[in-house]
Amino acid sequence: MTLGLGVLALLTAEKGKEADLAAFLDIGHAVVEDEPGTKVWYAFRLDDSTFGIFDAFEDEEARQAHLTGKIPAALAEVGPELLATAPDIREVEVLAFKHPA
Repeated sequence: MTLGLGVLALLTAEKGKEADLAAFLDIGHAVVEDEPGTKVWYAFRLDDSTFGIFDAFEDEEARQAHLTGKIPAALAEVGPELLATAPDIREVEVLAFKHPA
């Protein structure tokens, strides 16, 4: 499996909404289980108010399916309430990947 394409999304929580954003990201895990093209999905926290999502894909079709799927739609819906700024969403090229044993 070659995971050469990814998406990195950085999210800044509105003050007082950090726990709500963390809970939203936790629920996101179940949503991506229904996306066969999303091979890797991580939600993470960088500091008190900054969170992120990283996903990886085998091909552009899978990445675009994810970018037009349920997670971005849900984020667009709750974003105005939970986010201090617009999400910083970047398409990335994965240069190296360590496969699990």
